[in-house]
Amino acid sequence: MKLNLKNPLVFFDLETTGTNINTDRIVEICYLKVYPNANEESKTMRINPEMHIPEASSAVHGIYDADVADCPTFKEVAKSIANDIEGADIAGFNSNRFDVPVLVEEFLRAGIDIDLTKRKFIDVQVIYHKLEQRTLSAAYKFYCGKNLEDAHTAEADTRATYEVLKAQLDRYPEVLENDINFLSEYSTYSKNVDFAGRIVYDDNGVEVFNFGKYKGIPVSEVLKRDMGYYGWIMNGDFTLNTKNVLTKIRLRESNLMK
Repeated sequence: MKLNLKNPLVFFDLETTGTNINTDRIVEICYLKVYPNANEESKTMRINPEMHIPEASSAVHGIYDADVADCPTFKEVAKSIANDIEGADIAGFNSNRFDVPVLVEEFLRAGIDIDLTKRKFIDVQVIYHKLEQRTLSAAYKFYCGKNLEDAHTAEADTRATYEVLKAQLDRYPEVLENDINFLSEYSTYSKNVDFAGRIVYDDNGVEVFNFGKYKGIPVSEVLKRDMGYYGWIMNGDFTLNTKNVLTKIRLRESNLMK
């Protein structure tokens, strides 16, 4: 099924040094940009993460330190990537929980001010898990009837995700709408304020913490009663995006009190 698009939709996948969204870095990125007229543009690039790639990670994606030694750093290509995804909605497999937060962190480290808050995010894995409960390779076999060759390479995983989404639309017309707004809402478990999901909107649209001793408590209330918690987060092992979002809320609440 052809996707019903108003804006370009960028499918992307990352290979990284590990699974910690706070500290791990990108070693390969692939993105497939699908336009409303169904034209496609694809780009894959290796990235020098400026750190050692752990052997356990290399065993998964097959990328070693020597493979990226002469590749550009993310900072060197960040502006080009930002330009490529400008004005596009975003799709991936487990992207809302991992790939998007990691990409945002890399942009922040590179000093690139890119606003993704108005984009729609489609996580094909969430759709799959809600309907079938399996992995990308199994999803590709189930929906597309083909084996996923070169699994855990960014390019293969990116294109497989695109094909799976189209096949999901064909298979579940009574459940899924060929509409980016609908797919974005359907493939989201919670309404994140930050990309890591440490702060979310509750049912009333109020920003609340989504972890720790203040889970479910409005951020504004916590900032009033325990400013030390703000300092703990700012000095802790949290993403730069989480810290930026929390600071914006703090500044907003301070202005409201004036």
